[in-house]
Amino acid sequence: MSQVSLTNVSKTFAIRVDNQMQAVHALKSVSFQVEKSEIVTLIGPSGCGKTTALRILMGLETASRGAVVVAGKTVKGCGYDRGLVFQHAELLPWLTALQNIKFGLEMKGMKGTELEDTARRYLDLVGLKDAASRRPYQLSGGMKQRVGIARALAIDPEVLLMDEPFGALDAQTRETLQAELLDIQVRTQKTIVFVTHDLDEAVLLADRIIVMRAGGIQEIITVDLPRPRGDLGMLRGSKEFAGARYTVWKALHGATH
Repeated sequence: MSQVSLTNVSKTFAIRVDNQMQAVHALKSVSFQVEKSEIVTLIGPSGCGKTTALRILMGLETASRGAVVVAGKTVKGCGYDRGLVFQHAELLPWLTALQNIKFGLEMKGMKGTELEDTARRYLDLVGLKDAASRRPYQLSGGMKQRVGIARALAIDPEVLLMDEPFGALDAQTRETLQAELLDIQVRTQKTIVFVTHDLDEAVLLADRIIVMRAGGIQEIITVDLPRPRGDLGMLRGSKEFAGARYTVWKALHGATH
């Protein structure tokens, strides 16, 4: 059984235009599966439905039609079987890095020594052991995103959902976090669904890439690059990477040759 399954999922919004209500079809009969420990990226132009699909998976939006299943259970709202990392870290500014990680664990009912040990273990996992007492204003953009990732992982979700988590970062920090995410995935074996606008990022991270356009799936592409991915700098310069990147570029641009 697939870890994540969307079957004929559609989402329609009603908006007012010139005092008349019009239907906007954000998703149109979208179907795909994600296997356990697989990384799947969703890529496509703005407004193609990537984030809507992710929000439906998280339970923040409800599909108008279709079935959404995670770890064998139909999605009927948010749950601890899914963790979400936003484009911006969305940390609680009055809490320290460690306390931000504890917050989700406390909501889950964890207390005492287990709470403290778990939060510190995940803070260490993202390389921020020495930043436990810092508040968000004392953290760089990359450090904030690490805390966001640790907070999502700490609840031990079946699936990690990531909505352009590195999109607002500078290029160097982004490349560092891409490598760190791959390392964390190797260690935790988490299933990841990752939304991005960045073609290179999609290829570097994914086992498969879902190319979306106008609320539907244009193509699903298998990335034939070995795991673990190793040195991402060397990988970027390889002919295998160039070939995979060109295949995705063609799908994004509707090229036939």
